[in-house]
Amino acid sequence: MDFEPSPKARAWLQQLEAFIDRFVLPYNAAWHRCAAEGVAPAFMQDLKDLARAEGLWNLCLPALRDDEPGTRLSNLDYAPLAQAMGRLPWSAEVFNCSAPDSGNMELLQRNATAPQRLQWLMPLLEGRIRSAFAMSEPDVASSDPTNLQTSVRREGDKLVLNGRKWFITGVAHPQCRLLIVMCRNEGEEPATGHDGHSMVLVPLDTKGVEVVRNIPIMQHRSPEGHCELLLRNVRVPAENLLGGWGQGFAMAQARLGPGRVHHCMRTIGQCELALELACDRALERRAFGKYLADQANVQDWIAESRLEIDQARLLVLHAAWSLDQREGPPSRALRAEVAAIKVVAARLQTRVADRAIQIFGAMGMSPDTPLAWLWTWGRAMRFLDGPDEVHLRTIARQELSLARERQGSSAAYFTTPEQLASEPRIR
Repeated sequence: MDFEPSPKARAWLQQLEAFIDRFVLPYNAAWHRCAAEGVAPAFMQDLKDLARAEGLWNLCLPALRDDEPGTRLSNLDYAPLAQAMGRLPWSAEVFNCSAPDSGNMELLQRNATAPQRLQWLMPLLEGRIRSAFAMSEPDVASSDPTNLQTSVRREGDKLVLNGRKWFITGVAHPQCRLLIVMCRNEGEEPATGHDGHSMVLVPLDTKGVEVVRNIPIMQHRSPEGHCELLLRNVRVPAENLLGGWGQGFAMAQARLGPGRVHHCMRTIGQCELALELACDRALERRAFGKYLADQANVQDWIAESRLEIDQARLLVLHAAWSLDQREGPPSRALRAEVAAIKVVAARLQTRVADRAIQIFGAMGMSPDTPLAWLWTWGRAMRFLDGPDEVHLRTIARQELSLARERQGSSAAYFTTPEQLASEPRIR
Protein backbone atom coordinates (compact mmCIF):
# COMPACT_ATOMS: atom_id res chain seq x y z
CA MET A 1 0.00 0.00 0.00
CA ASP A 2 1.30 3.42 -0.95
CA PHE A 3 0.39 6.08 1.58
CA GLU A 4 2.22 8.91 -0.09
CA PRO A 5 -0.28 11.65 -0.95
CA SER A 6 -1.88 11.05 -4.34
CA PRO A 7 -1.28 13.63 -7.08
CA LYS A 8 -4.73 15.03 -6.33
CA ALA A 9 -4.01 15.28 -2.60
CA ARG A 10 -0.58 16.84 -3.22
CA ALA A 11 -2.11 19.54 -5.40
CA TRP A 12 -4.75 20.38 -2.78
CA LEU A 13 -2.15 20.24 0.00
CA GLN A 14 0.14 22.64 -1.82
CA GLN A 15 -2.73 25.08 -2.34
CA LEU A 16 -3.87 24.73 1.29
CA GLU A 17 -0.42 25.24 2.79
CA ALA A 18 0.17 28.30 0.64
CA PHE A 19 -3.18 29.74 1.72
CA ILE A 20 -2.46 29.10 5.41
CA ASP A 21 1.01 30.63 5.20
CA ARG A 22 -0.18 33.71 3.34
CA PHE A 23 -3.58 34.46 4.86
CA VAL A 24 -4.18 32.46 8.05
CA LEU A 25 -0.89 32.34 9.95
CA PRO A 26 -0.54 36.15 10.01
CA TYR A 27 -3.80 36.27 12.02
CA ASN A 28 -2.68 33.71 14.62
CA ALA A 29 -1.74 36.25 17.29
CA ALA A 30 -4.92 38.23 16.60
CA TRP A 31 -7.01 35.07 17.02
CA HIS A 32 -5.38 34.33 20.38
CA ARG A 33 -5.96 37.91 21.47
CA CYS A 34 -9.65 37.58 20.62
CA ALA A 35 -9.81 34.24 22.43
CA ALA A 36 -8.27 35.77 25.54
CA GLU A 37 -10.77 38.62 25.43
CA GLY A 38 -13.70 36.26 24.81
CA VAL A 39 -14.78 37.92 21.57
CA ALA A 40 -15.40 36.42 18.15
CA PRO A 41 -12.65 37.21 15.62
CA ALA A 42 -14.00 39.83 13.24
CA PHE A 43 -11.69 38.59 10.49
CA MET A 44 -12.94 34.97 10.48
CA GLN A 45 -15.75 35.49 8.00
CA ASP A 46 -13.41 37.26 5.56
CA LEU A 47 -11.00 34.31 5.72
CA LYS A 48 -13.86 31.86 5.19
CA ASP A 49 -15.15 33.79 2.19
CA LEU A 50 -11.67 33.87 0.70
CA ALA A 51 -11.10 30.16 1.31
CA ARG A 52 -14.39 29.27 -0.35
CA ALA A 53 -13.57 31.49 -3.31
CA GLU A 54 -10.27 29.59 -3.65
CA GLY A 55 -12.12 26.24 -3.63
CA LEU A 56 -10.70 25.27 -0.21
CA TRP A 57 -14.08 24.40 1.24
CA ASN A 58 -15.69 21.30 2.80
CA LEU A 59 -12.53 19.37 2.08
CA CYS A 60 -13.45 16.68 4.62
CA LEU A 61 -16.73 15.38 3.12
CA PRO A 62 -16.30 12.64 0.49
CA ALA A 63 -20.06 12.11 -0.01
CA LEU A 64 -21.04 15.60 -1.17
CA ARG A 65 -23.75 15.79 -3.80
CA ASP A 66 -23.28 17.69 -7.03
CA ASP A 67 -25.36 20.59 -5.72
CA GLU A 68 -23.40 20.84 -2.44
CA PRO A 69 -20.27 23.00 -2.18
CA GLY A 70 -16.95 21.25 -1.65
CA THR A 71 -14.28 19.01 -3.11
CA ARG A 72 -15.37 15.37 -2.42
CA LEU A 73 -11.89 14.29 -1.34
CA SER A 74 -11.59 10.75 -0.01
CA ASN A 75 -10.64 10.19 3.63
CA LEU A 76 -7.14 9.20 2.53
CA ASP A 77 -6.71 12.27 0.32
CA TYR A 78 -8.04 14.57 3.04
CA ALA A 79 -5.74 13.17 5.75
CA PRO A 80 -2.59 15.19 4.87
CA LEU A 81 -4.74 18.33 4.61
CA ALA A 82 -6.08 17.72 8.12
CA GLN A 83 -2.48 17.38 9.29
CA ALA A 84 -1.65 20.77 7.78
CA MET A 85 -4.68 22.38 9.43
CA GLY A 86 -3.73 20.88 12.78
CA ARG A 87 -0.67 23.12 13.04
CA LEU A 88 -3.07 26.01 13.65
CA PRO A 89 -5.95 24.32 15.48
CA TRP A 90 -8.36 27.19 14.83
CA SER A 91 -7.71 27.16 11.10
CA ALA A 92 -10.07 24.25 10.32
CA GLU A 93 -13.03 26.61 10.67
CA VAL A 94 -11.64 28.77 7.86
CA PHE A 95 -12.14 25.82 5.49
CA ASN A 96 -15.45 24.64 7.04
CA CYS A 97 -13.74 21.49 8.28
CA SER A 98 -13.88 21.96 12.04
CA ALA A 99 -15.36 19.59 14.58
CA PRO A 100 -18.07 18.99 15.51
CA ASP A 101 -19.55 20.42 12.28
CA SER A 102 -17.63 17.97 10.08
CA GLY A 103 -19.17 14.98 11.84
CA ASN A 104 -22.58 16.59 12.13
CA MET A 105 -22.67 17.37 8.42
CA GLU A 106 -21.86 13.75 7.62
CA LEU A 107 -24.54 12.63 10.06
CA LEU A 108 -27.11 14.84 8.33
CA GLN A 109 -25.93 13.73 4.90
CA ARG A 110 -26.61 10.12 5.85
CA ASN A 111 -29.83 10.48 7.82
CA ALA A 112 -31.61 13.82 7.34
CA THR A 113 -34.97 14.14 5.63
CA ALA A 114 -35.31 16.57 2.74
CA PRO A 115 -36.70 19.36 4.97
CA GLN A 116 -33.96 18.74 7.55
CA ARG A 117 -31.31 18.96 4.84
CA LEU A 118 -32.72 22.26 3.65
CA GLN A 119 -33.05 23.75 7.15
CA TRP A 120 -29.79 22.55 8.70
CA LEU A 121 -27.43 20.75 6.34
CA MET A 122 -27.24 23.40 3.63
CA PRO A 123 -26.50 26.29 6.05
CA LEU A 124 -23.76 24.13 7.63
CA LEU A 125 -22.28 23.25 4.24
CA GLU A 126 -22.26 26.93 3.34
CA GLY A 127 -20.64 27.90 6.66
CA ARG A 128 -23.48 30.20 7.66
CA ILE A 129 -24.10 28.44 10.98
CA ARG A 130 -22.27 26.16 13.43
CA SER A 131 -23.55 23.16 15.37
CA ALA A 132 -22.86 20.97 18.40
CA PHE A 133 -23.25 17.28 19.22
CA ALA A 134 -24.73 16.81 22.70
CA MET A 135 -23.96 13.37 24.08
CA SER A 136 -21.90 13.20 27.31
CA GLU A 137 -23.57 13.78 30.67
CA PRO A 138 -22.38 14.70 34.19
CA ASP A 139 -24.57 12.31 36.17
CA VAL A 140 -23.59 9.00 34.55
CA ALA A 141 -20.44 7.35 33.20
CA SER A 142 -20.82 8.40 29.59
CA SER A 143 -17.97 6.11 28.53
CA ASP A 144 -20.80 3.53 28.54
CA PRO A 145 -23.28 5.40 26.33
CA THR A 146 -26.12 3.07 27.29
CA ASN A 147 -26.06 4.96 30.62
CA LEU A 148 -27.22 8.22 29.02
CA GLN A 149 -30.28 9.56 30.80
CA THR A 150 -31.36 12.67 28.92
CA SER A 151 -34.83 11.59 27.84
CA VAL A 152 -37.14 12.15 24.91
CA ARG A 153 -40.80 11.27 24.78
CA ARG A 154 -43.47 11.65 22.15
CA GLU A 155 -46.29 13.95 23.12
CA GLY A 156 -48.75 14.46 20.27
CA ASP A 157 -46.91 16.12 17.42
CA LYS A 158 -44.02 17.14 19.70
CA LEU A 159 -40.87 15.59 21.11
CA VAL A 160 -40.15 16.58 24.72
CA LEU A 161 -36.57 16.47 26.04
CA ASN A 162 -35.29 16.64 29.60
CA GLY A 163 -31.76 16.22 30.89
CA ARG A 164 -28.33 17.68 31.37
CA LYS A 165 -25.31 17.49 29.04
CA TRP A 166 -21.77 18.70 29.52
CA PHE A 167 -18.47 19.19 27.69
CA ILE A 168 -20.48 19.94 24.56
CA THR A 169 -18.07 21.47 22.08
CA GLY A 170 -19.02 24.49 19.99
CA VAL A 171 -22.05 25.75 21.91
CA ALA A 172 -20.36 29.05 22.83
CA HIS A 173 -19.58 29.87 19.21
CA PRO A 174 -21.62 32.94 18.20
CA GLN A 175 -22.88 31.16 15.08
CA CYS A 176 -23.96 27.95 16.83
CA ARG A 177 -27.60 27.36 15.96
CA LEU A 178 -28.17 23.59 16.16
CA LEU A 179 -27.82 20.88 18.80
CA ILE A 180 -27.93 17.23 17.80
CA VAL A 181 -28.98 15.63 21.09
CA MET A 182 -28.60 11.96 21.96
CA CYS A 183 -31.58 10.96 24.14
CA ARG A 184 -32.91 7.90 25.92
CA ASN A 185 -36.36 6.89 24.68
CA GLU A 186 -38.48 7.53 27.76
CA GLY A 187 -40.61 4.67 29.04
CA GLU A 188 -39.08 1.98 26.81
CA GLU A 189 -37.19 -1.11 27.88
CA PRO A 190 -35.19 -2.08 24.79
CA ALA A 191 -34.26 -5.68 24.10
CA THR A 192 -30.62 -4.66 23.93
CA GLY A 193 -28.74 -1.70 25.31
CA HIS A 194 -28.23 -0.11 21.91
CA ASP A 195 -31.68 0.42 20.43
CA GLY A 196 -33.23 2.56 23.15
CA HIS A 197 -31.79 5.96 22.22
CA SER A 198 -32.61 8.46 19.50
CA MET A 199 -31.16 11.68 18.09
CA VAL A 200 -33.15 14.89 18.02
CA LEU A 201 -32.42 18.15 16.19
CA VAL A 202 -32.84 21.00 18.67
CA PRO A 203 -32.36 24.66 17.71
CA LEU A 204 -30.14 26.26 20.33
CA ASP A 205 -32.64 29.06 20.93
CA THR A 206 -35.49 26.66 21.77
CA LYS A 207 -37.33 27.49 24.99
CA GLY A 208 -36.01 25.33 27.83
CA VAL A 209 -32.43 25.10 26.52
CA GLU A 210 -30.05 26.74 29.00
CA VAL A 211 -26.30 27.12 28.52
CA VAL A 212 -25.15 26.78 32.13
CA ARG A 213 -21.43 27.43 31.69
CA ASN A 214 -18.40 27.08 29.47
CA ILE A 215 -16.23 24.54 31.28
CA PRO A 216 -12.45 25.15 31.17
CA ILE A 217 -10.33 22.14 30.21
CA MET A 218 -7.36 21.97 32.60
CA GLN A 219 -7.67 25.74 33.16
CA HIS A 220 -7.89 26.44 29.41
CA ARG A 221 -11.17 28.04 28.34
CA SER A 222 -12.07 27.44 24.72
CA PRO A 223 -13.73 30.41 22.99
CA GLU A 224 -16.03 27.98 21.17
CA GLY A 225 -16.91 26.33 24.45
CA HIS A 226 -17.06 22.93 26.08
CA CYS A 227 -20.38 23.75 27.64
CA GLU A 228 -22.80 22.39 30.18
CA LEU A 229 -26.41 22.41 28.97
CA LEU A 230 -29.67 22.03 30.83
CA LEU A 231 -32.66 20.80 28.83
CA ARG A 232 -35.89 21.38 30.75
CA ASN A 233 -39.13 20.39 29.01
CA VAL A 234 -37.67 21.30 25.63
CA ARG A 235 -40.34 20.87 22.97
CA VAL A 236 -39.59 20.50 19.28
CA PRO A 237 -41.70 19.23 16.38
CA ALA A 238 -41.81 15.44 15.94
CA GLU A 239 -40.22 15.87 12.52
CA ASN A 240 -37.02 16.97 14.31
CA LEU A 241 -36.26 13.31 15.00
CA LEU A 242 -33.08 12.47 13.08
CA GLY A 243 -33.18 9.05 11.46
CA GLY A 244 -35.41 6.42 13.03
CA TRP A 245 -36.69 6.09 16.58
CA GLY A 246 -34.14 4.03 18.50
CA GLN A 247 -31.40 4.34 15.86
CA GLY A 248 -29.24 6.83 17.77
CA PHE A 249 -26.35 4.50 18.50
CA ALA A 250 -26.15 3.09 15.00
CA MET A 251 -25.99 6.61 13.55
CA ALA A 252 -23.42 7.74 16.12
CA GLN A 253 -21.16 4.80 15.35
CA ALA A 254 -21.18 5.56 11.63
CA ARG A 255 -20.39 9.23 12.37
CA LEU A 256 -17.28 8.58 14.47
CA GLY A 257 -14.92 6.86 12.02
CA PRO A 258 -14.05 9.72 9.66
CA GLY A 259 -14.18 12.24 12.49
CA ARG A 260 -11.55 10.32 14.41
CA VAL A 261 -9.29 10.25 11.36
CA HIS A 262 -9.66 14.05 11.15
CA HIS A 263 -8.85 14.45 14.86
CA CYS A 264 -5.86 12.12 14.66
CA MET A 265 -4.36 13.74 11.59
CA ARG A 266 -4.74 17.19 13.15
CA THR A 267 -2.99 15.75 16.20
CA ILE A 268 -0.12 14.56 14.03
CA GLY A 269 0.16 18.05 12.55
CA GLN A 270 0.35 19.47 16.07
CA CYS A 271 3.01 16.92 17.01
CA GLU A 272 5.05 17.85 13.94
CA LEU A 273 4.87 21.49 15.03
CA ALA A 274 5.92 20.59 18.59
CA LEU A 275 8.90 18.63 17.25
CA GLU A 276 9.93 21.50 14.97
CA LEU A 277 9.78 23.91 17.89
CA ALA A 278 11.80 21.53 20.04
CA CYS A 279 14.50 21.14 17.38
CA ASP A 280 14.76 24.90 16.82
CA ARG A 281 15.06 25.47 20.56
CA ALA A 282 17.69 22.75 20.93
CA LEU A 283 19.81 24.27 18.18
CA GLU A 284 19.87 27.76 19.71
CA ARG A 285 19.89 27.07 23.47
CA ARG A 286 23.12 26.43 25.40
CA ALA A 287 23.51 24.80 28.81
CA PHE A 288 26.62 23.52 30.57
CA GLY A 289 28.94 24.57 27.80
CA LYS A 290 27.15 23.13 24.75
CA TYR A 291 23.96 23.38 22.76
CA LEU A 292 21.01 21.32 23.88
CA ALA A 293 21.10 19.63 20.48
CA ASP A 294 24.45 18.13 21.48
CA GLN A 295 23.08 16.60 24.69
CA ALA A 296 22.54 12.86 24.27
CA ASN A 297 19.23 12.80 26.16
CA VAL A 298 17.81 15.63 24.04
CA GLN A 299 18.83 13.77 20.89
CA ASP A 300 17.03 10.71 22.24
CA TRP A 301 13.86 12.73 22.84
CA ILE A 302 13.96 14.14 19.32
CA ALA A 303 14.54 10.72 17.77
CA GLU A 304 11.78 9.07 19.83
CA SER A 305 9.33 11.77 18.79
CA ARG A 306 10.17 11.33 15.12
CA LEU A 307 9.73 7.55 15.31
CA GLU A 308 6.43 7.78 17.15
CA ILE A 309 4.97 10.46 14.86
CA ASP A 310 5.78 8.46 11.74
CA GLN A 311 4.40 5.25 13.22
CA ALA A 312 1.16 6.96 14.22
CA ARG A 313 0.79 8.60 10.81
CA LEU A 314 1.00 5.26 9.01
CA LEU A 315 -1.60 3.76 11.34
CA VAL A 316 -3.99 6.69 10.79
CA LEU A 317 -3.51 6.66 7.03
CA HIS A 318 -4.28 2.95 6.94
CA ALA A 319 -7.49 3.60 8.89
CA ALA A 320 -8.41 6.37 6.42
CA TRP A 321 -7.78 3.97 3.52
CA SER A 322 -9.90 1.30 5.21
CA LEU A 323 -12.78 3.74 5.65
CA ASP A 324 -12.64 4.54 1.95
CA GLN A 325 -12.89 0.82 1.08
CA ARG A 326 -15.91 0.05 3.24
CA GLU A 327 -19.44 -0.42 2.03
CA GLY A 328 -22.21 -0.13 4.59
CA PRO A 329 -21.76 0.00 8.37
CA PRO A 330 -18.21 -0.35 9.74
CA SER A 331 -17.11 -3.92 10.45
CA ARG A 332 -15.79 -5.03 13.83
CA ALA A 333 -12.25 -5.02 12.42
CA LEU A 334 -12.65 -1.46 11.12
CA ARG A 335 -14.07 -0.28 14.44
CA ALA A 336 -11.01 -1.75 16.17
CA GLU A 337 -8.71 -0.01 13.70
CA VAL A 338 -10.37 3.35 14.32
CA ALA A 339 -10.23 2.75 18.09
CA ALA A 340 -6.51 2.09 17.78
CA ILE A 341 -5.70 5.41 16.11
CA LYS A 342 -7.73 7.27 18.74
CA VAL A 343 -5.57 5.82 21.54
CA VAL A 344 -2.27 6.12 19.70
CA ALA A 345 -2.75 9.74 18.57
CA ALA A 346 -3.81 11.09 21.96
CA ARG A 347 -0.94 9.38 23.77
CA LEU A 348 1.45 10.54 21.07
CA GLN A 349 0.48 14.17 21.54
CA THR A 350 1.10 14.23 25.28
CA ARG A 351 4.49 12.52 24.89
CA VAL A 352 5.76 14.69 22.04
CA ALA A 353 4.49 17.93 23.59
CA ASP A 354 5.92 16.97 26.98
CA ARG A 355 9.39 16.42 25.50
CA ALA A 356 9.20 19.74 23.68
CA ILE A 357 8.16 21.53 26.88
CA GLN A 358 11.13 19.97 28.67
CA ILE A 359 13.50 21.23 25.97
CA PHE A 360 12.02 24.72 26.16
CA GLY A 361 12.14 24.81 29.94
CA ALA A 362 9.78 27.09 31.84
CA MET A 363 8.86 29.01 28.69
CA GLY A 364 7.21 25.84 27.41
CA MET A 365 4.59 26.06 30.17
CA SER A 366 3.74 29.67 29.38
CA PRO A 367 1.26 30.98 26.80
CA ASP A 368 4.18 32.38 24.77
CA THR A 369 4.41 29.10 22.80
CA PRO A 370 1.63 26.71 21.71
CA LEU A 371 3.19 23.81 23.62
CA ALA A 372 1.20 24.05 26.86
CA TRP A 373 -2.05 24.14 24.89
CA LEU A 374 -0.92 21.23 22.70
CA TRP A 375 -0.21 19.14 25.78
CA THR A 376 -3.55 20.10 27.34
CA TRP A 377 -5.46 19.19 24.20
CA GLY A 378 -3.61 15.88 23.89
CA ARG A 379 -4.60 15.03 27.45
CA ALA A 380 -8.20 15.97 26.72
CA MET A 381 -8.14 13.76 23.61
CA ARG A 382 -7.78 10.75 25.87
CA PHE A 383 -11.40 11.38 26.92
CA LEU A 384 -12.93 12.92 23.80
CA ASP A 385 -15.04 10.43 21.81
CA GLY A 386 -14.54 7.92 24.63
CA PRO A 387 -11.67 7.27 27.04
CA ASP A 388 -8.66 5.16 26.12
CA GLU A 389 -9.96 2.22 28.13
CA VAL A 390 -13.09 1.89 26.00
CA HIS A 391 -11.08 1.83 22.80
CA LEU A 392 -8.55 -0.63 24.22
CA ARG A 393 -11.45 -2.94 25.09
CA THR A 394 -12.70 -2.71 21.50
CA ILE A 395 -9.27 -3.67 20.20
CA ALA A 396 -8.87 -6.51 22.70
CA ARG A 397 -12.29 -7.93 21.83
CA GLN A 398 -11.37 -7.99 18.17
CA GLU A 399 -8.10 -9.81 18.91
CA LEU A 400 -9.83 -12.34 21.15
CA SER A 401 -12.51 -12.89 18.52
CA LEU A 402 -9.82 -13.71 15.97
CA ALA A 403 -8.15 -16.04 18.50
CA ARG A 404 -11.41 -17.96 18.98
CA GLU A 405 -11.67 -18.41 15.23
CA ARG A 406 -8.15 -19.86 15.13
CA GLN A 407 -9.16 -22.52 17.68
CA GLY A 408 -5.79 -22.73 19.42
CA SER A 409 -3.72 -23.15 16.25
CA SER A 410 -0.78 -21.44 17.95
CA ALA A 411 -0.26 -24.64 19.99
CA ALA A 412 1.64 -26.03 17.01
CA TYR A 413 4.49 -23.68 17.92
CA PHE A 414 5.03 -25.27 21.34
CA THR A 415 8.05 -27.52 21.90
CA THR A 416 6.81 -29.72 24.74
CA PRO A 417 8.57 -33.02 25.50
CA GLU A 418 5.77 -34.89 23.73
CA GLN A 419 6.15 -32.78 20.60
CA LEU A 420 9.93 -33.16 20.62
CA ALA A 421 9.56 -36.95 20.82
CA SER A 422 6.98 -37.21 18.03
CA GLU A 423 7.72 -37.56 14.32
CA PRO A 424 6.92 -34.61 11.98
CA ARG A 425 3.42 -34.88 10.58
CA ILE A 426 2.38 -33.15 7.38
CA ARG A 427 -1.27 -32.14 7.54
